[in-house]
Amino acid sequence: MYSLSSCWNSHRHIDGRAMLLEIREMGFEYAELSHGIRVSLVPGILDAVDAGEIRISTLHNFCPLPMGVNHAAPNVYQFTAADPRERESALKQTFKTLDFAVRVKARFVVLHMGSLADMKPKGGFLGLFGPEDFTDTLLDMVSAKEHESPKFQKLLADAVEQQEKHKAGPMQRTAAALRDIAARAAELGLQLGIENREALEEVPLDGEMLGFLQEFPAATVRYWHDTGHAQIKEHLGFLHHVTHLGQLADRLGGFHLHDVAFPGSDHREPGTGSVDFAALKPFVKPEHIKVFEFSPGLKPEEVKRGVAHVKKLWGS
Repeated sequence: MYSLSSCWNSHRHIDGRAMLLEIREMGFEYAELSHGIRVSLVPGILDAVDAGEIRISTLHNFCPLPMGVNHAAPNVYQFTAADPRERESALKQTFKTLDFAVRVKARFVVLHMGSLADMKPKGGFLGLFGPEDFTDTLLDMVSAKEHESPKFQKLLADAVEQQEKHKAGPMQRTAAALRDIAARAAELGLQLGIENREALEEVPLDGEMLGFLQEFPAATVRYWHDTGHAQIKEHLGFLHHVTHLGQLADRLGGFHLHDVAFPGSDHREPGTGSVDFAALKPFVKPEHIKVFEFSPGLKPEEVKRGVAHVKKLWGS
C-alpha cells in the first residue's frame, strides 16, 4: 500500500475534502492525515471518507491539531516532559488522535516519543555554527566540510556522552506513556508506529529502538522507518542506514518515504538525494504501509517523479 501524506498539501486548503481529492487526483487511493490537520479541515475529511472517495492509511500524532495550534506541531506536547501537566496534555491529545483514527478507518497512528530537553552542547561550541543544539550544529559542520576535524569529533563524543547522561528519566516517562497509549490502541484495534527521528536529542535513541519496542506487544507497537531521518543520522556518522533498518525489520510496520539533499535537507523528491532506495528494498514487504512524506514546496511533477522512482525499485 502506497499513501501520500497531507503534510504536502494541507497548508493550502481550507476544505478537507478538497485536500483529499487533490491527493486522490495525484493517483493515490490512500492518504495519511499528518500533524498539520487543522480542526476546520475535519468536516470535509469526514465527507470524503464517508463518500468512499479516498481511504486513510495512517494518522500522524497529533491529528487533528490541538485547539489553539494552527500549524504542524508534532512535538507541541511531549511524553518525556518533566512537567506532568504537559505529559497529561500529550496523552489527552494522543487519545483524541486514536479516536479520530477509528472514525476515519485508519490502521496505524505514527508517534514521536519525545526528547532529551537537557541535552545541550558545552559552552565552547555554542554559536560556533549557529543553533544551540547538537544536530544542527553538527550538520552545519558537515556542510562546512568540518566533519573530519577534531572539533567535530569532540562534539560528536559530547553528544553521545550527554545522551547517556540525560536519557534515564525521559525514557521512563515515555515508556509509561506508551503503555497507556498501547493499551488504548489495542482496545480500538489500532497499531502504533514508533518513528525514528533525525535529531540526536530525540528518543528512543537509534541503538536502543529495538530494546524499547520489545517492551511492548508486537501486535500493537511497531517500528516506523523514516528514510530521510535515518539518512541524516548516517551523514552524521551515528548509524549505517541499511544496517539499522535490517536490525528492526522484524518489527517494521511502515515507512515515511522521502529523500535528503546532503547533509540534512529532507522531505525531498526520491531519486534526487542520498537515500539508496534500492538497498532498502530487501526489507520491504507487501503488508507494510509506504507513505510518501513530502515538503509542501515540491511541485506535483516532482511528487510524481519521486513516486515513480520508488515504485520502479520497490514495485507497485
